[in-house]
Amino acid sequence: MSAGAKQYKAIGDDIWKRTDKVNAELFTLTYGALVVQLIKDYEDYGEVNKQLEKMGYNMGTRLIEDFLARTGLQRCQSFAETAEVISKVAFRTFLGISPTLSFPPPSSSSTITNPAQQNSNTNLPQPNEFILTFDENPLSEFAELPRDAREGGLWFSNVLCGVIRGSLEMIQMQVETRFLSDVLRGDDTTEIYVRLIRLLEEEQPENDE
Repeated sequence: MSAGAKQYKAIGDDIWKRTDKVNAELFTLTYGALVVQLIKDYEDYGEVNKQLEKMGYNMGTRLIEDFLARTGLQRCQSFAETAEVISKVAFRTFLGISPTLSFPPPSSSSTITNPAQQNSNTNLPQPNEFILTFDENPLSEFAELPRDAREGGLWFSNVLCGVIRGSLEMIQMQVETRFLSDVLRGDDTTEIYVRLIRLLEEEQPENDE
């Protein structure tokens, strides 16, 4: 683990120790009830995924301010550093977990675009994509997906993708976030993929209400 990663891990652990804890079981069951209600309302797992992501997006646009106030962290100098903060500080702060961070090899699809890049030195260097692997996921601790939900493509914890997208958009990073796998669906691991699409100008995020 690099010195920077160790520093962020220490920050995340310290904030978690000082954070007021909510009842984990109640939190998990409440989230599960929300997902069940969305399934009843929409009767379409693809649409439930979209609604969970939108909810997460709106949460993320608000949580980022609280996160920055709690940590006092300054703007990251690279997307790799942003990934370290997300995995070791942000997830630790709000969920008490620290997913494993990895960087896939660069691909032709991982090109950053910035409308002002010809006149700006703020482009983030490679890598511009990363994967978070979860050994534990408080949202799904007591969940078990029925066969039709697995076959229908439900991503039970898709709210997390929205939180990441919303929070990063507030600091001028437009990203793609999606689940690659989930143990609830019979996969060996639970993984979220995040890719930087472009750097944004100082503007308000899209309205996902």
